[in-house]
Amino acid sequence: MPLQITKAMKITYLFTLIHLFSVQCSPSPSPSPPHFVGKHSLNNTTPQQYFEVTHPLPTDDITPSCSVSLLNHSFANTYGSPPVTVNYTPPKSKCKWSVAVLEFQAECKGEQYDRIAGVWLDGVELLRTSTAQPTEAGIFWKVRKDVSRYSSVISQSNVKLTVMLENIVNKDFTGVYDVNISLHFYSASSVRVPLSIVSGIHTSSSSRKLVSVKNNEIGGKVNVDRVLKALYPYDKPADSVVPISGTNGVNEGFWFKIDDEHDVQTTKVKIASKTYKAVLELYVSFHGNDEFWYMNPSDAYVETNHLSTGRAHGAYREVLVTIDGELVGAVVPFPVIFTGGINPLFWEPVVSIGAFNLPSYDIDLTPFLGRLLDNKDHKIGIQIADGISFWLVDANLHLWVDHSNVKAQTVSSKVPAMEIERKNEFVLLDGEFEIEGERESEVTSWVSSSAGNLTTKYKEKIKFKNKLKFKDQGTKKELDQTYKRKIKIKTTNEMGQVVENLEVKIKYPLDINTETRPGLDRGTTVMTTQVELERSERVSGGTDWMSLSHKLNCTGMMVVKGSSVLSGLAENHQNYNYKDGLGCYTRKVDVVNGVVVGDDPSSICS
Repeated sequence: MPLQITKAMKITYLFTLIHLFSVQCSPSPSPSPPHFVGKHSLNNTTPQQYFEVTHPLPTDDITPSCSVSLLNHSFANTYGSPPVTVNYTPPKSKCKWSVAVLEFQAECKGEQYDRIAGVWLDGVELLRTSTAQPTEAGIFWKVRKDVSRYSSVISQSNVKLTVMLENIVNKDFTGVYDVNISLHFYSASSVRVPLSIVSGIHTSSSSRKLVSVKNNEIGGKVNVDRVLKALYPYDKPADSVVPISGTNGVNEGFWFKIDDEHDVQTTKVKIASKTYKAVLELYVSFHGNDEFWYMNPSDAYVETNHLSTGRAHGAYREVLVTIDGELVGAVVPFPVIFTGGINPLFWEPVVSIGAFNLPSYDIDLTPFLGRLLDNKDHKIGIQIADGISFWLVDANLHLWVDHSNVKAQTVSSKVPAMEIERKNEFVLLDGEFEIEGERESEVTSWVSSSAGNLTTKYKEKIKFKNKLKFKDQGTKKELDQTYKRKIKIKTTNEMGQVVENLEVKIKYPLDINTETRPGLDRGTTVMTTQVELERSERVSGGTDWMSLSHKLNCTGMMVVKGSSVLSGLAENHQNYNYKDGLGCYTRKVDVVNGVVVGDDPSSICS
C-alpha cells in the first residue's frame, strides 16, 4: 500500500522527481514543450545526412516512368496556422505505372525541436513522419515510401494535397524545415529483381545480380506483383479508400486529436453494397504527457507524492476501433521514439525505428460486412484506452468492390475488452508498477460474391506486459515491456477447401534504463540511459512467408541543464534482418558519438 509522506520528506524527494520527469520530450508543437534540445555531438562544418535503417524498395535506383512534384515549402513559424494545401495533378495518361513511391525530402539548420508531420491526399493519409533535430551546419534526409496501395486516390483529379508540420521560429529556435515532396511512378517492366529469381532459383544464393524484368522474357517463372508487393494481403490496392478523419483538415490537419480515454472520435460511412472486403488502416502517434506512455506510473504514485507532472495514468495504452459503439479491433502501437526522446544524442545521424516512417496498423473489418452492407450510415469510432493528452490518430478505410451485389453475414463474434491486471507497490518515490493484459478474439463470417460463398474464421490473441521500477529515491528507472499479437485467418469455399490460410506474428519488446544524479556544475543533471527495442514481424501463408527483425541497442550519458543537453556520449547499434521466399536483406549500422563507424548492408542469404 502507498504511504503518505510528510512535508519534510516531500522537500527531500521532490527535486529528484522533477528532474526524473522533466527529461521526457515531445515532438508535438507547443510554445514551451518539455523537450530536450541542445549541443550536438557532430562537429561537421558541412550539412550531415540523417537516415532511418530500413529495407530498400525494389524501385530504388531505377529511373521512374514519370514523376510529379507535389510540394516545395519552407515550414517556418507555422504553429497555429492551417496546414499547407495545394492542388494535386495525377500523372499523365501516357505514363504507365503499377507502383507509386512517395518521396519526402527535408533539410534544416540552426536550433530546433523535432516536429510531427502528416501528408494527406484528399484526406487520405499517405505518410506520418517526424523531423530530426538540426545542427548549426545543417542536416538533410529523405523518406521513400511505397504508396501503391493508395492507387485509387493517387489516380484521381481535382483533389488536394495537404501537409501539416507545425514549427516555431524565434530568436532561440531558428531552424526552418525546407520540405520537398514528390511522387515517382514505375511500370512493372522497369523493376529490377535478383537474377536467381528470374532463373527460378529460390534457394539461398550469394549471386544477387539484378536484371530488368520484362513480362515477355520471364514468362511464368516469376510473378512481378509478388516481387513488388509484400505477402501481406492488405497491400493490394483497394478499389477505393475512404478517410476516417477530422472534417476540418483544411484548417487543422486531418488527424483527430484525442485528449483522454473518454474521447471517442467518429466518422459516418456508408459502404457500397458490392463491397466484398474492408480493411481499416490506422495512423497513430503519441505526444505530450503520453509520448512515453510506457513509462508512466500510476495516478496514485503521482498524487501521493504530490507531484506536478501530468505524466501518469499507468503504462497501458491501446487504440480501440468500434462500429456503432461496438468494439471490433484494437492495437497496441509500436513505441516509436522521436529524435528528442530518451537521449537526443542517440539519434545522430541514425534515427530510431520508425521515426521517419511511422508504421500504420491494419484491422480487417471484412468479418463485419454483414453489419455494414445495409445501405445505411454507420459510425467508425477511434479511442485510446487509458489515454491522456494527447494522441494524433486517423484512419483509411480500404474497400474492395465486386462487379455484382455482395451478401455477407457475421455468424459469430467475440471481441472482448482487454483483461487487465495491475499491481502497484511503492513507498515514497520507490516502487514497482506491473500491468498485464490479454485478449482473445474470434469472429466467423461469410461473404457471397462472384468469387463464391467464402467462410472466414478470424482468430487473434494479444498479450501485453509492462513492468516499471523506480529505485534509489526515484533516480533510477527500469522498464521491461513486451507486446505480442498473433493473427490467424482461414478462408474456405463452399466445398470446404482452404483458399487462404494466413498467420501473422508480431512482437515489440522494449527495455529502458535511466539513472539521474546531480552534475558537477550548479543546476546540471547527469543522466545515463540505455534503450533496447525490437520490431519483429512474421507473415506466412501457404508456401509464402516473410520475416522482419529490426533490433536497436543504445547506451550513453548526457549532461542536462533544464531541457538543454550540454554534452554527452552515445552509441547506437542497429541490426536489420528481412527475409522472404524471394531473398534476404540485412544491414548492420554502428554509430559512436554521432559518427557512423560501421554500415554493412548485404543481400546474401545465410
